[in-house]
Amino acid sequence: MSQSYPPPQPPQGGNPYGQQPGVVPPQGGNPFGQQPQQPGGFGGYPPPAPLPPATNNVGLGILVGILAMIVGALAYGGLIKVTEHEIGYAALGVGALVGAALGKVGGRNPVLPVIGIPLALLGVYLGQVFGITLLLADSPGAPGVMTILTDHYDIVQQAWKESLGGMDILFFGIAGLEGFVIAKRVAS
Repeated sequence: MSQSYPPPQPPQGGNPYGQQPGVVPPQGGNPFGQQPQQPGGFGGYPPPAPLPPATNNVGLGILVGILAMIVGALAYGGLIKVTEHEIGYAALGVGALVGAALGKVGGRNPVLPVIGIPLALLGVYLGQVFGITLLLADSPGAPGVMTILTDHYDIVQQAWKESLGGMDILFFGIAGLEGFVIAKRVAS
């Protein structure tokens, strides 16, 4: 095997761990507290950048949590339209998305996990309503999605109430719990 560079050679004098050139021995007798002579860090390289401060912005966290709720609701509604039935585990995804957004952006404020509960529940509800609206809009002769939501919301609400079952309520509860737990867990 050939090497394109020469292997490091120990310094003359026997001790490979001895004092390196360019390093001034410390005053006071501590041989391990040596300081490099070059300005700008270790070996001429600049010191590493400081870590960014931990985010602890409650207002921004709530705003991003609301945006995550809307995105999750739209995705859940689209999934309902594609599959033509509700998938309860997608409701858990909405709760997890909301909780992750709140925790990552908002930080460790104790209010954020509590806000995650209603946001996750509202996201699941809006996702189901949006999915029902998309299914109704696919019917022959039906008006568009916006017309159904603005002029015929009572029909959408009635269809949502009729389709609501025990499993839906269970997944609502778990989604709210996920919004709380994940917001607490991922907070930095």
